Amino acid sequence: MRQLPVPALLMLVACAGPGPAVREAPQQAPAQEERARMSYPATRVDAVVDTVHGVQVPDAYRWLEDEKAPEVQAWMKAQDAFTRSALAGSPVRDSLVSRFRELFYVDSISMPRKRAGRYFYSRTHKDKEKAVLYWRDGEKGAEKVLLDPNGWSPDGSISLGTWEPSWDGKKVVFARKPNAADEAVLHVVDVDSGQWSQMDVIEGAKYAQPRWTPDSQGFYYEWLPTDASIPVDARPGYTSLRFHVLGKSPSGDALVHPHTGDPTTFLSGDLSRDGKFLFVYILRGWSENDVYWKRPGEKDFRLLVKGEGAKYSVQAWKGRFYVTTDEGAPRQRVFEVDPAKPERAAWKEIVPQDPVASLQSVNIVGEHLALEYMKDATTVVRVATLRGVPVRQVELPGVGAASNLVGLEDEDDAYFLFTSFTTPKQVFKTSVKSGKSELWAKVELPMDPAAYSVEQVFYPSKDGTRVPMFVVYRKGLKKDGTAPTLLYGYGGFNVNMEANFRASILPWLDAGGVYAVANLRGGGEYGKDWHEAGRLARKQNVFDDFHAAAEYLVREKFTQARRLAIQGGSNGGLLVGAAMTQRPELYGAVVCQVPLLDMVRYHLFGSGRTWITEYGTAEKSEDFKTLHAYSPYHHIQAGVRYPALLMMSADHDDRVDPLHARKFVAAVQNAAGNQAPALLRIEVNAGHGGADQVAKSIESSADMYAFLFRVLEVGGLQGGEAAQGR
Repeated sequence: MRQLPVPALLMLVACAGPGPAVREAPQQAPAQEERARMSYPATRVDAVVDTVHGVQVPDAYRWLEDEKAPEVQAWMKAQDAFTRSALAGSPVRDSLVSRFRELFYVDSISMPRKRAGRYFYSRTHKDKEKAVLYWRDGEKGAEKVLLDPNGWSPDGSISLGTWEPSWDGKKVVFARKPNAADEAVLHVVDVDSGQWSQMDVIEGAKYAQPRWTPDSQGFYYEWLPTDASIPVDARPGYTSLRFHVLGKSPSGDALVHPHTGDPTTFLSGDLSRDGKFLFVYILRGWSENDVYWKRPGEKDFRLLVKGEGAKYSVQAWKGRFYVTTDEGAPRQRVFEVDPAKPERAAWKEIVPQDPVASLQSVNIVGEHLALEYMKDATTVVRVATLRGVPVRQVELPGVGAASNLVGLEDEDDAYFLFTSFTTPKQVFKTSVKSGKSELWAKVELPMDPAAYSVEQVFYPSKDGTRVPMFVVYRKGLKKDGTAPTLLYGYGGFNVNMEANFRASILPWLDAGGVYAVANLRGGGEYGKDWHEAGRLARKQNVFDDFHAAAEYLVREKFTQARRLAIQGGSNGGLLVGAAMTQRPELYGAVVCQVPLLDMVRYHLFGSGRTWITEYGTAEKSEDFKTLHAYSPYHHIQAGVRYPALLMMSADHDDRVDPLHARKFVAAVQNAAGNQAPALLRIEVNAGHGGADQVAKSIESSADMYAFLFRVLEVGGLQGGEAAQGR
């Protein structure tokens, strides 16, 4: 397998370059292009064809599904080396690395969790790769290190996952994650001594979210067997709820609720703060769930509500349940429930559905309800009494993205996060009773927020639906259709795209680039109806919304097709893969990250079966018609000039199998007539969310933007001082 020399690949990039993709096969491919194309690492093409519901479905790169095969391992190494060698030759990469070091190595602090007068929080440091978990006795007490994952492995491949302090503040249960993957092992650390328990070590914690009992002597957790004989796609259905007593062997942990046996579902548990009520949720995707409950010590769970097309979440406080649901209210509402009369007809609505804003979350803090809403993709936080009587709207520093109030049910102090496209993360402390807030911590960065403009625009999609989009750029931008533009989207699983700060876009903006985030259907920005409009047979709406966003940016003279790049990860990787194959002439470059792309076989791998409620499954004839109609892998065609592609994958992604990235890149590289580069970058020791080391984030971001700067012909990269106007 030959590697293409760096200058030759740069010549290929320049040749395929920023020109508009057109749906036409060249009469004769340029000789230079053919030489460059043949220099990709060799990829075997097999004559594999499945018959699915009477339809012939070719799958020439089926062999790339077997990651453990020596041939596939060799192919991956060759592709990754090819890509890294090419990107290392970028003339702007060193400048990007330098600027990202200024922006990524920062001091920051999270919102604290208070337990028996002790404060627990994580910090990032300018001189450390990973965040460190600290604790204090009292808010002003001396800061002490509790967990520092920077020293857990020589190569930094072991990460700190979820962590939860006990109610007496003396223990913390936490997850240790090899390769930043989802698979994890639970441990318990003694806060005063810093010693890890040798007995309390629990494997099978992929989905674990521990919940301590009030006496701090044990916790409930979701457990998944590590039995290798269980097929990967069946594992989610084996999740059960267990209870662990500190100091006892996990092998004897009590089974609290058995597994469902249904791999399309998730099972999770929750325990009320006072320990009087235990809840179990059976979730069928992101649209509906059942809720069961009992008092600890009782033998059987009882059904609170069966979600038929609706979802429910429950909190318990002072002998009452507070149920948040989209049942009969697509933007959600809140009910008060007496557990002595739990039947549905006895529920009392205390927070009606808002006329325009979508309720995102409800917390009980300081004997009040904290209500987080989203209105036109920006956050609004309100406070109400436990009877639902409005008290006030929390004053935020500006228009942006904020968390809900976080605190204890019976204490007045609470905290919330705020950020915007031009405001790095800030933590505020507030009084639930008085409404007074003060800045508790913030991130300082070498940037001038006043140098940038943020617009929120609304555009019509193909069917006339009004879709919001944020557009960010450096002040003074001339809307003459020449600005390089990066459009980001997701559009699925009820996930919102918020106005969060993104340090990685600053060099792009400072070089004259535009950054846009579209709030596509399939997300939850406008509640259940918005999600439903982009799910299952309606998935094409998401892609149409994205195409319409691109057309708006061109029409309003922000950019032009040849200078428009798109980016998305996971479900967003599916989005940009579909955009690339459906409208190749509309885009100049594609950054596709940890994606789903083979929608005919996705359910057979990773956590795929849990997504069937979102996408459907090719095992059903009607679903297959929908999936096959947009599946990006199955729509790579000969004779089409595709946009330049940078595929960014991770070697330990145990959520979305990396086979999607491999098969798609192989198909694009070998599509006759395609002149643009198709590159595969594989992050080592990384999971679905990437590696959690700052240095790796810098390298990854530098490679991505070096690719975009080159293929879109972006110049004028400014350093930190220029970006601050000094």
